[in-house]
Amino acid sequence: MKKKLLFIVLLLSLKSFSQEDAWIYFSDKPSAQSYIDNPLNMLSQRAINRRITQGISLNVQDVPIHQPYVNQVDAATGITVKAKSKWLNAVHVRGTQSNIAALSSLGFVSSIRYANHSLNPGGRIAPVANRNTQKVNKFMDTQVNYNYGSSATQVQMLKADWLHQQNYTGEGKIVAIMDAGFPGVNTEAPFRRLRDNNLILGGYDFVHRANNPYTGFHHGTQVLSNMGGFVDNQLVGTSPDAKYYLFITEDIDSENPVEESYWVEALEMADSLGVDIVNTSLGYFEYDNPAYSYTYNDLNGQKSFASRAADIAFSKGMICVTSAGNSGNSANPHIGVPADAATNLAVGAVNSEEVKTGFSSIGPTFDGRIKPDLMAMGINVTVATENGTIASAAGTSFAGPILAGAVTSFWSAFPSKSNAEIIRLVKASADRYTNPNNNYGYGIPDFKLAFNNALSDSQFYEKEFILYPNPAKNQIIVSFTHLVSDCEISLYNILGQTVLKKKIKDNQSIDIDNLNAGIYTYKITLDHKSETGKLIKK
Repeated sequence: MKKKLLFIVLLLSLKSFSQEDAWIYFSDKPSAQSYIDNPLNMLSQRAINRRITQGISLNVQDVPIHQPYVNQVDAATGITVKAKSKWLNAVHVRGTQSNIAALSSLGFVSSIRYANHSLNPGGRIAPVANRNTQKVNKFMDTQVNYNYGSSATQVQMLKADWLHQQNYTGEGKIVAIMDAGFPGVNTEAPFRRLRDNNLILGGYDFVHRANNPYTGFHHGTQVLSNMGGFVDNQLVGTSPDAKYYLFITEDIDSENPVEESYWVEALEMADSLGVDIVNTSLGYFEYDNPAYSYTYNDLNGQKSFASRAADIAFSKGMICVTSAGNSGNSANPHIGVPADAATNLAVGAVNSEEVKTGFSSIGPTFDGRIKPDLMAMGINVTVATENGTIASAAGTSFAGPILAGAVTSFWSAFPSKSNAEIIRLVKASADRYTNPNNNYGYGIPDFKLAFNNALSDSQFYEKEFILYPNPAKNQIIVSFTHLVSDCEISLYNILGQTVLKKKIKDNQSIDIDNLNAGIYTYKITLDHKSETGKLIKK
């Protein structure tokens, strides 16, 4: 009977691997201009405001994927569309190799990329599964020992408590957490403060296509507790007054690249809802089908679907914080996907003595960049469970959200600063900033120092231009305070649409007579450095 069962399992396994996963890339978006002309049809006002504040123009990436194309692919023989991405203009499909290849005959399909690397042009030979290798724990080897320890060390290590004392607790910022599930968040005491203050804005289960995030595996519950949890004298998250969206992108029952595509879908939804910070305590390296797994050579920030999307998220004004991984003691000790993205803040783990834990994944990326970026406490971390009890846990899973919450509270102190400015200030405050390495990255940030540096920037920064008059009626003039070789001005309306863009010279008059009265955002770029501000047109 046992042999028969094993035989059935083998057949099921072979059958599952006969189905391939792939990304089908489309050539265009026929309705792009209509959406760009009417941006509220594709983005919330808060998402548009984030772009305006940071001087970010709308572009074709913001436009939804062309649904008729998706429908035609989904209707093709033997093809199932599992996910879609507007940023990458692609759909994730499943089917046999021959059925997937047949999609190339569709006129709007520009290319096909298989998850099975050996099927792509120049792809490598698929690795053979090592039957003696234990399955990697995708949740960063969470270790729970129930006790009632204090969360003080994990917060104070970053001086996030100092931010709280200054009343910067994440208020006004929105965080999206992408994880495996959030059971208990809607019922248990450690999350009551979030519920009572209407700080949970909603959520979605991308795996099961359902509106209920309060299900699935409890990992996301513990992660949220490090940011927004609150139990007096037991647990205080690093951003207790931020608002949260809860997204399930992880399928606990399997490891497949479709989870990357779910993650990208969630990231795009987060952008459209106006989210500022994204936390991900998941990483991808090995998949159930070894032909889909990554190798170290793939960790260049450009290979994986998820890592490419993470960089796009940054270009939209968001900050993505990702756990570095727990493979530091393994044969593959490097960070995974999407932590390898250049703009992602990859977070490693230290103990209470600020010494790197052995399990914390290391850098560099394959193309030689420093990773992880920063470190936070990741062992004996205080968390709340799905049952409402207070527990101790270990893993970069928790170092990531502890730091993400601190970044959120810090950004709430300086909401007009761009994501790039915030990351620069946080990294510059870290204890290894002048001498980074691939174990600690730039080290452990000091948010009190970052705050003081940001305040100094605000008080003493000498502008390189003067824009006047403001308010203005017919024209404005930009005068340079230093020698500048190249300057460009852009004006954006309240919907983020570009209404003026031109190269200018010192003291040149710029006609704005044709603009309607109202408030505009200007972006002035001088020798590749940009500043933004508000212009009132009378």
